[in-house]
Amino acid sequence: MAGREIRIGEGVPAEGARAGDAEMLRAARATLDGKRTGLTRIIPFLGPAFIACVAYIDPGNFATNIQGGAQFGYQLLWVVTAANLMAAFLQMLSAKLGIATDANLPALCQQHFSRRVNVALWLISEVAAMATDVAEFTGAALGIYLLFHLPLFPSALITGVATFAILGLQRRGFRAIEVVIGALVGVIALAYVLETIFSHPDGKQILYHAVVPSLSGSGIYLAVGILGATVMPHVLYLHSALVERRVPARTPRDRQRIFGMERLDIIIAMTLAGLINGAMLFMAAAVFHTRGLVGSGDLTTAYRTLTPLLGSAAGLIFGVSLLASGLSSSSVGTLAGQVIMQGFLGWSIPVWLRRALTMAPALLVIALNINPTQVIILTQVILSFALVAPITMLLYFTSRREIMGPLVNQRATTVIGTIIGAFILSLNAVLLAQVFGIVH
Repeated sequence: MAGREIRIGEGVPAEGARAGDAEMLRAARATLDGKRTGLTRIIPFLGPAFIACVAYIDPGNFATNIQGGAQFGYQLLWVVTAANLMAAFLQMLSAKLGIATDANLPALCQQHFSRRVNVALWLISEVAAMATDVAEFTGAALGIYLLFHLPLFPSALITGVATFAILGLQRRGFRAIEVVIGALVGVIALAYVLETIFSHPDGKQILYHAVVPSLSGSGIYLAVGILGATVMPHVLYLHSALVERRVPARTPRDRQRIFGMERLDIIIAMTLAGLINGAMLFMAAAVFHTRGLVGSGDLTTAYRTLTPLLGSAAGLIFGVSLLASGLSSSSVGTLAGQVIMQGFLGWSIPVWLRRALTMAPALLVIALNINPTQVIILTQVILSFALVAPITMLLYFTSRREIMGPLVNQRATTVIGTIIGAFILSLNAVLLAQVFGIVH
């Protein structure tokens, strides 16, 4: 299970593919050849963005969004909106890079930069990957603990076994894991449709705060956490690997059409992720903040408070969605970690070994009885600081015509990407200034 298996986005000839992969590839080829029309033509291209979007609705999002809603009401909804738009834009750059070059972002860094630079990028990425996995793994374990009343440590071990089983689906081809991850996203989406119905949020407040920026000094930490939980560095690396050679392109026009389809995939998946994130926050605002329960942002407290306020079904749905989120995102995080290591360093380790290594920090957090929600929020802030490297690399490669060909960025695209990077840096700088007492 060491090298080849993690390349779930790589296309293969139909005769050598698993049945699901072969069928998908035939349908995709028919679309590119103009033989499929209507809405069905996009179906073969759906999948990579849904795997990537899992990182945008992981337990880190639960922790930051619910705590943000409980403490500040609807005020931070605009951060969710902005973060989701930035995330969709950056995922499009990552997908375009993989489609244009038949290579992923870390691999291109290895080709174009020195060994020293690649080692530095790998170290930054590994710190981000470990922070991601702590949040995702701890969140899944917390979901099992809340639903089945098992102690956290055994729940964490069960999480490890379950995520490894999901990763084992790679043996059935990349389409199998796309379907399973997509189903888990559907479970989370359904859960928050139901939570919205139960919580009766204020529609006017949602519409206003989703587009009008408002941020007090005490909300900066959570705003940066929401940003880090939404715009995830590891999936900026992963998305380029998910689409590289997934549908083989015969001509430059094929690449443009594949990117057009992948753009639709991203719009659908990221819109769904954005709506789920918004629902997390405004559910907490409607249920906790309006009742003065500002301390209910802790995930365990939120679960236990929902039941007496909204009924047992609300607590159960919350627990199921948290578990689905943790299992799916932890699996995707492991895949991303493999892509990062292989790309930057050319190293490959078995998936089971990476799963075991990335479990260790989460198990340590649980064994030390540290508050899981606070740990999860801290990891999201770390991720926000780690974002600068992949954004810079994406803009560097996608703006070079000799690398991208016809899919090279337009000038406006590069400018927008630069603004996004500057915005993230600015939020991080304000947070640092607040931490060290420079601003209050």
